[in-house]
Amino acid sequence: MRAVICKAFGPPENLVVEDVPVPVAGPGQLLVEVKASAVTFPDTLMLEDKYQFKAPPPYTPGGEVAGMVSVVGDGVSGFAVGDRVVGGLGTTGGYAEYSLVAAAGARKLPDGVGFAESTGLNYAYGTTLYGLKYRGNLKAGETLLILGAGGSVGLTAVELGKLMGARVIACASSEEKLQLCRERGADETINYATEDLKERAKELTGGAGVDVVYDCVGGAYAEAALRATGWEGRFLVVGFTAGIPSVPLNLTLLKSCQIVGVFYGAMTARDPALRDAIVAELIELTATGKLRPHVSGRYPLERAGEALRSLMDRKALGKVVIEP
Repeated sequence: MRAVICKAFGPPENLVVEDVPVPVAGPGQLLVEVKASAVTFPDTLMLEDKYQFKAPPPYTPGGEVAGMVSVVGDGVSGFAVGDRVVGGLGTTGGYAEYSLVAAAGARKLPDGVGFAESTGLNYAYGTTLYGLKYRGNLKAGETLLILGAGGSVGLTAVELGKLMGARVIACASSEEKLQLCRERGADETINYATEDLKERAKELTGGAGVDVVYDCVGGAYAEAALRATGWEGRFLVVGFTAGIPSVPLNLTLLKSCQIVGVFYGAMTARDPALRDAIVAELIELTATGKLRPHVSGRYPLERAGEALRSLMDRKALGKVVIEP
């Protein structure tokens, strides 16, 4: 089979496609013919050895795939050859024609849910549902401010925030991204490349500040967003595409607010029951049409480097996938 290989840490342009043996399904595993693999920000960090989970080269990037079951390993029940499934791989192995998926972490896909649309549900939408519902306790009628709202993770917060009944303020760095956010349900938008983030957020909330901040950007935007948080607000730390910020902790005292970490990947290992509940809810929302994942880029294996570069340069709009 063909697979994308990272032979040494470095830029995505160094990735190569090679013929490698098809993996063998062991006990508790499914061999899946990959139809789509999610391209995520952790994939970009792993290439440069900057992620919490390490993958020594040579390895194949990609942590979540959707496709057809090709082989069912020993001890697996509830799956058959030909089933349409989506599942997480852990951290690697997805950018290939075949991947091994733990049956315990796989879910059958309803016929109406596309492969490209479903892959990334566990990573992007899972992160967001876990963050908004279980860490941020977002309530209907509250105001949610989203940094990096035009990206693959941020856009899921726009969609899920609206489904949860929040007033959504989407923040991004270009009018193109903000237009996409409005199309996906954002009530208000802020272009933080041209507008003062704190002042505009305060203006949109009548000076009260926002109830919840969803920050998958970090950098210089984090402090401005924290300053725009209202009394007893919740600031969700999701990612750092613009760098790891330093913020004055006295702001948490003055606002009696919380800074809350959202580490979905670690939670899935610590609390499988919650992970399963989140994935089941997301598949149901997608199957019923309440969630409509936006796929903006589809790349073959040979262009995996381009797909990753689009995330690294923050040019991607919504979800990007590899389709072998």
